[in-house]
Amino acid sequence: MAVREELIDLKFRIYDGTDICHDAYEPSTTILTLKERLVAEWPEGKEVTPKSVNDVKLIHGGQFLDNSKTLSESRVVFDGNVITVHVVVQPNGSKNTERNKSEKEKMNSCSCTII
Repeated sequence: MAVREELIDLKFRIYDGTDICHDAYEPSTTILTLKERLVAEWPEGKEVTPKSVNDVKLIHGGQFLDNSKTLSESRVVFDGNVITVHVVVQPNGSKNTERNKSEKEKMNSCSCTII
């Protein structure tokens, strides 16, 4: 008889303090699978909305979770309480990134004025 691993009770807290996708997950669930569910079930009407799983970062225990790992490989273990995983949304190609690049280019350039 196979020993069944205990389910991990997770909830995901987004930037405004709202908890979403509260459920029990298998330890073999990958981080990528969790991100796909988060994007699919993202609450409507939020200021920031991820367009793809690449826009979502999950944080647990002060560490970003790797897409290719499972919950158990990421050391997310059930301790009898609901585990909160924090969600950060960083859209790829955001305006801040473009602005920062142009500011860096300006700082790296040299200009001389002859009077």
